[in-house]
Amino acid sequence: METREFSSTGGVSVAIAEERPAPGSNVLRRALMLAVSVGFWGYLSLKGAFQRLLGRIAPATCIILYYHSIPAEDRKAFANQVETLARLARPVSVNDVSTLEPGTRYAAVTFDDGFEDAIENAVPELVKRNVPAVFFVTTGVLGQPAAWWPEACPERNRRIATAEQLQQLPSEWIGVGAHTLTHPRLSHLDEEQAKREILEPRHQLEALLGRKIETFSFPYGDFNETLVRWCREGGYKRVFTTQHQNAFEHSGEFVVGRVKAEPTDWTLEFRLKLLGGYLWRPWASALKRRFYATPLVHRLRVLG
Repeated sequence: METREFSSTGGVSVAIAEERPAPGSNVLRRALMLAVSVGFWGYLSLKGAFQRLLGRIAPATCIILYYHSIPAEDRKAFANQVETLARLARPVSVNDVSTLEPGTRYAAVTFDDGFEDAIENAVPELVKRNVPAVFFVTTGVLGQPAAWWPEACPERNRRIATAEQLQQLPSEWIGVGAHTLTHPRLSHLDEEQAKREILEPRHQLEALLGRKIETFSFPYGDFNETLVRWCREGGYKRVFTTQHQNAFEHSGEFVVGRVKAEPTDWTLEFRLKLLGGYLWRPWASALKRRFYATPLVHRLRVLG
């Protein structure tokens, strides 16, 4: 599900889900984004080369990918992506991130919703290549279809994993985090409802799996300062959203961004996501917001 980021008060952003564009426009949009990302990656490469010439050690980078469903027909493509990740970066788990070594490129894999097919098709490929991952699970619909997806999306008819499947996950490689009870837009709920959606999944998963649940992912990437505070007060050590960023840039970072990935990504597209080529997107979103907020543009939109 595509997202678009907006700023809210206090510097915290809210990502609102959008409908997927028509297939033709989606290909054009991807191609345009790819072209921009190639240029941005070139800029990052030149910047890194210049730092090395000055004798500076580049800081660590860490790209966190997030997937959703992995159907059987995409298993081979996903396996190829995992091999690429293991070759280009040092795999880490978002549930177990210690101090990152300067000059090292890290990458982590996460899955939102907890789809059954992702457990069946992705987990074996990850374990085979010693790549850890974390599943953020929507606990109130275990074994049921993901009905919150738009009708046009195949994910709507795909099942979330059962409790038994979660219990059978190889815990040495696959971690689990919370992703609410019913996958609502948390910012649309009152305090009592939102806190229940945030806290109850943690208790359910801990009882089911017999281990601590310390991470949380916001559905639709929808969050604000109040929701973040409730997550912190509820005992989570980190929360994850859908904003593109180099994760763990600052020690003790609580709200962490990720980069969307799909097994159907083009080869160059996926490599650039791993290498930081898509980290320009938050800046572009901020420029777009400022452009539309200018008096002239606002007036033209109102008149139009």
